[in-house]
Amino acid sequence: MLIKDQREQFLERVIKINRVSKVVRGGRRFSFNALTVVGNTNGKVGIGFGKANEVPDAIRKSLENAKKNLVEISLTRRKTLPHETYGTFKATKVWLKPATPGTGIIAGESIKSLLEVLGVHDVLSKVIGSKNPLNAVKAALIALQKLERPEETAKKRGISLKKLFGESDVE
Repeated sequence: MLIKDQREQFLERVIKINRVSKVVRGGRRFSFNALTVVGNTNGKVGIGFGKANEVPDAIRKSLENAKKNLVEISLTRRKTLPHETYGTFKATKVWLKPATPGTGIIAGESIKSLLEVLGVHDVLSKVIGSKNPLNAVKAALIALQKLERPEETAKKRGISLKKLFGESDVE
């Protein structure tokens, strides 16, 4: 009997590991937090944040958190964004714009990791304001969630795709 593995294969990336110290009477207590992204390179992505006393535990918790928070993102057939978009989280603004084929991902380290696990190939980005990796990734995810495919926009407006792009229906 042949049993197929139904689970999806996910790409996992650690974006940032941070050591945090707490001063107590006997000295300092160190703990770690980790920021990770998980994606299937086909339009599903999630971000996670985990804290623990050891680095491997923080990464494990972060990856579990990311897998719980997966979201579906609309991409085009050529694996880029359908249109330009902005996202804001706290003091960070992220601008994402589709690029011509062959451009690659022009982005900072944290947003580049997010876009790679998402499966995007050609995109331009700019982080405005705070460069904090956690806020930048969250702002980028908010921007990506705002994306709409042309079919969805036409359906929402109740018009045809031809009319949406300015072509006349009457010939």
